[in-house]
Amino acid sequence: MGRRGIFWVVLLLAAACRPPVFTPKPAGYYRVDTPAAHTYRVFDRPGFPYTFEYPAYAEVTDDTISQNTRGSTRYWVNISFGSLGGVINLTYKAISKEEPYMKLVAESDFLSFSHHEKADYIDQLVFRFPGNGVSGILYTVGGNAATRYQFTATDSVRHFMRGALYFNVTPNADSLKPATDFLYPDIGHLLQTLHWR
Repeated sequence: MGRRGIFWVVLLLAAACRPPVFTPKPAGYYRVDTPAAHTYRVFDRPGFPYTFEYPAYAEVTDDTISQNTRGSTRYWVNISFGSLGGVINLTYKAISKEEPYMKLVAESDFLSFSHHEKADYIDQLVFRFPGNGVSGILYTVGGNAATRYQFTATDSVRHFMRGALYFNVTPNADSLKPATDFLYPDIGHLLQTLHWR
């Protein structure tokens, strides 16, 4: 073995004796386990001015603000998705002289677009279900905003409902994507099955 051979042997031994280089793992997210299927049951509470179908894996509870059942908040409810850590806050107002339709629409638009600082975009989808007397707007908020989906639903004469999907974590669109994608059809189903009384 000549000088060249000894050089290569020494170089290989030197490279082989180095301690391993630490390579950090890329950031990851916890696995989100979604229910196996979309199944529904009816929300039909006596005295409420609306009914709708909601996922069987969710629970409808009174909004904590509406514990006092007198006044304009008594028909506010939350649809909680315990396994996913999310909740849809539903608020309802009767259209009246004090709360005219255009005022409610303006307030809802303001609340939806108040996320513009954190949002990458805000898309609006207008929907109508003439058979139920329901129309409205579904807002999709992109980016790391506090909510991914919001909506309004109304008959433009007597009833006005607003909903917003929130999660009990710091907003991160990437980590929440499996849950928001899974819940999107449930929001659509709620709106399609919404009926006024």
